[in-house]
Amino acid sequence: MKIDTFAGLRVALFGLGGSGLATASALIEGGANLIAFDDNPGSVEKAVTHGIPTQNLREIDWNGLAAFVLSPGVPLTHPRPHWSVDLANAAGVPIIGDVEIFGRERASKAPEARFVAITGTNGKSTTTALIAHCLKEAGRDTQLGGNIGVPVLTLQEPTPERHYVVECSSYQIDLAPGLKPSVALLLNLTADHLDRHGTIEHYASVKERLVVGADRAVIGADDIWCRAIADRIEAAGRPVVRISGQGAVAGGVGYADGIVVRALDGFSEASFDLTGIGSLRGRHNGQNAAAAVAALTLCDVGEAQILKGLRSFPGLAHRMEEVGRIGKTLFINDSKATNADAAATALASFERIYWIAGGLPKEGGIAELSRFFPKIVKAYLIGEAAPAFAATLGEDVAYEISATLDNAVASAARDSAEDEKSAAVLLSPACASFDQYRNFEVRGDAFRDSVRSLKDIEVEAGR
Repeated sequence: MKIDTFAGLRVALFGLGGSGLATASALIEGGANLIAFDDNPGSVEKAVTHGIPTQNLREIDWNGLAAFVLSPGVPLTHPRPHWSVDLANAAGVPIIGDVEIFGRERASKAPEARFVAITGTNGKSTTTALIAHCLKEAGRDTQLGGNIGVPVLTLQEPTPERHYVVECSSYQIDLAPGLKPSVALLLNLTADHLDRHGTIEHYASVKERLVVGADRAVIGADDIWCRAIADRIEAAGRPVVRISGQGAVAGGVGYADGIVVRALDGFSEASFDLTGIGSLRGRHNGQNAAAAVAALTLCDVGEAQILKGLRSFPGLAHRMEEVGRIGKTLFINDSKATNADAAATALASFERIYWIAGGLPKEGGIAELSRFFPKIVKAYLIGEAAPAFAATLGEDVAYEISATLDNAVASAARDSAEDEKSAAVLLSPACASFDQYRNFEVRGDAFRDSVRSLKDIEVEAGR
């Protein structure tokens, strides 16, 4: 994407990872007078090979800069602002990110282009991918990007007929003060990323910005933070569509007992049966589907087209991904479940579980998951969290300290093969991966490889 809105203007940029390089290239292509930097010398060298001008931002004149573009991964406020942020603030230079730049470019070139933005603590990647899939199935020109792994400025140029479906992290929203999506979704809010936002109150206020600026807001009704945000927006006279994974919603869209029910004001009532759609298994995916139905309805997608898209959705890797089956045992890769709240949604989706958990622990551990312990036949504990998780499981759940993922898969496969009942071997770690793996994707890939090396494995179609 060539960014014309900064043509001829001086812009500084910090952070030269994947999205930073894409942003720098898009700005230069559009004629911005850009200077970029990173604390990592290797990243600076790589930028130079891409033709990006670099200089230590401590040495530049900050006066007259039109904007300072910050990578989302660089601290803006907590635990303390990065040194480049301090320099920008001291000079009164606006601090923005790539999603803000995209929003300005769309507003300038094609404000009619549909822009669907999705955020939330959990489920945003699945919901983003689901909406984009359904739009494509309905024949819409659809661009998918953002926090889902495709830098937003690598998408095609804004045109009136295009639909942009963009996952937005709290870090990206914090750097997008002027964002005005056509439809914005806030799925849920639980305590997360507090190292970057300080408090749950600040974290919630950042998420709220996305839906406040939207033409239409779709907001979850299943937690107190989202309910309060929806009430505030509605009290200000703005339209709000509430969605839920816990039942029907008057004037909104809700999920219960395998069915999404649309009772959206201004549209005909409709229901969408998710039975048999493995990629949308569980109540958490019911809420994701309800959110997608709401967004698609607001984008004028017909009921038959929505149902077709739901039924053909292949799901996302590492998010309740059906990897394969041996006999009555289904192997599920939910490596994306990096906290207890995310693991809870997976544990709720199966009745008999051989659970692989552990990694780099997060605050709170797994005590809140005790209500699911009766479903767990046995747990296989890996990584740094294994001793603490073992102490929490105590005598309530049989467990072994497997240490590594390969050991856990082998043991769980052996034990489940002796089970006469249908069961799931579930990798849903409730932990970050960084003690043993670079990220949750690498961990999930390792699980998939281990499972597929098993004898008699039947690999699920489409994977």
